Amino acid sequence: MSFPKFLLGDNTDYPEAIFVVHTEFPRFIINLANDEVEWLEEFDQHDQKELESEAENLFKAANDFYDREIERYDKE
Repeated sequence: MSFPKFLLGDNTDYPEAIFVVHTEFPRFIINLANDEVEWLEEFDQHDQKELESEAENLFKAANDFYDREIERYDKE
């Protein structure tokens, strides 16, 4: 089964949260309401350096995805 690069996540136990799940390496869940990130990968020191340089781009892409999805919902 293949998944899109980003998924929206919702949970009524966290009514203020806006979760975006990144399904490709490095996998993570970001709560856009407070920018808290949970990484779903283990990283070694080499990965850590690459991750630091790429993380900002990934978080921006997650925000852009969310904005695009909300815009599409609003059009319906």
